[in-house]
Amino acid sequence: MKRNNHRNPATTLTTTLLLGAIGIGTAPSLAQDESAPVVYPKFLTLRFEEDWSKFDPANGNDYWDDLKHHNLNNDGTNWVGMGAELRFRSESWQSFGFSPAATANDSFNLGRVLLYTDWNFGENFRIFIEGESAFASDRDLPGGRRGLDVDELDLHNAFADIVFHFGDSGDKMTLRLGRQGLLFGKQRLVSSFPWANTQRSWDGGRVIFNINDWRIDGFYTRYTPVAKYKFNDWRLGPDFWGIYATGKIGEDNSIGVDLYYLGLETDGAVTFNGSTGIEERHTVGGRLFGNFGDSGFSYDLEGAYQFGDVGASSINAYMFASQLKYTFKDTDWKPSIYVGYDISSGDDTAGDNDVETFNQLFPLGHAFNGFMDLIGRQNIQDLSAGFSFKPHRKFLVKLDYHVFTRTSDADSVYNAGGGILRATTAGASDDVGQEIDLTLKYLVDRHLTLQGGYSHFFTGDYFTDTSGGTADEDIDWFYFQATYKF
Repeated sequence: MKRNNHRNPATTLTTTLLLGAIGIGTAPSLAQDESAPVVYPKFLTLRFEEDWSKFDPANGNDYWDDLKHHNLNNDGTNWVGMGAELRFRSESWQSFGFSPAATANDSFNLGRVLLYTDWNFGENFRIFIEGESAFASDRDLPGGRRGLDVDELDLHNAFADIVFHFGDSGDKMTLRLGRQGLLFGKQRLVSSFPWANTQRSWDGGRVIFNINDWRIDGFYTRYTPVAKYKFNDWRLGPDFWGIYATGKIGEDNSIGVDLYYLGLETDGAVTFNGSTGIEERHTVGGRLFGNFGDSGFSYDLEGAYQFGDVGASSINAYMFASQLKYTFKDTDWKPSIYVGYDISSGDDTAGDNDVETFNQLFPLGHAFNGFMDLIGRQNIQDLSAGFSFKPHRKFLVKLDYHVFTRTSDADSVYNAGGGILRATTAGASDDVGQEIDLTLKYLVDRHLTLQGGYSHFFTGDYFTDTSGGTADEDIDWFYFQATYKF
């Protein structure tokens, strides 16, 4: 395995600061009296979704309490909060891109810092600003330092909220304008992609209704692609809009429901299996999720249909995802087993004015089609199974297994970013491959999480058939990650 000896000075400094801050921030919390536990808001992927409005630092016992809610006036109606995330990840790849070449083996480090401030003026006005700085050491794999890895200094979120309350029921409407992360449902189609070193953002407006335990988001935005060494510019991304509703139905509200419409229009021409042009795509879908009473079984089902145009070609595409899980509640280690099946459509005939390749939009692919982020939700079938257990209340062990095949033998295999991973050829096998993912996760305390893992991709016959005579190798990936939040 090749090791990098040359590191970016900025990355080295960032890594030092990350590890130093983790050490400093953790020490006081470990030394605190735990005899009177305090209930804190849970840290969320989108930090602006956390609710610190009722938190009183005087009742806390944490090192960072005074930063989470600081009153700006005597009656406490105006207040400001602060928070941050510091993350370090080290990755090691062997045979990246299925290549046997020595240049396909590399190890590198990723680090990011997110810092936010949250200004609240009464119950009706709010300003939230979050900055991001993401760095990578020398990454000598094909593609070098990608937009997924580096965003030297930028705004991840910067928006204002105007809130209208309806009586004393807790119902409200929020008008939001500015740069913001989007994350809906299970994140199969819309996610800020927190696993990447640089997260996604959109510029635009949103209306949020919270009514009778339902939440309905209506939004019109433009995606802001990462410019690694410049300010991210919304003018370069596609328009993205939609309505997303989530709530509960059934007896005792036991069934979770998501219903959505999502629209996408590109600024420039795109190509799907020989059809090229401006893409205007509409996605309608829904999701059901919940538990089968107290049986230990839970389920998650989601389906979506897409229509629209790519130039002069019509879109007719679909996806379906499912998982059935059983948790042994009354046993030690709380083991769970689960099986799943995902399918997304591919194009049956290249360039025939009928685009049948599903567009995965802005997914959190990392959680569904393998931790290595090789395979995207386009022209793919994924039969998966796995199990997890907790040998300690803070320690999680998880093992996942995926079997990938193509949906259509006339279409290619796509990567987690939606690009072509390997173009198809006549007569190529539908056997894409198999992936196994081992994940270990340890919660040191409420701030610090340590995570590591190993993944192996068993290359299928498809890559051999489309390699042009070059041998294709299995891929190995190791990683270790430390995340500190306050």
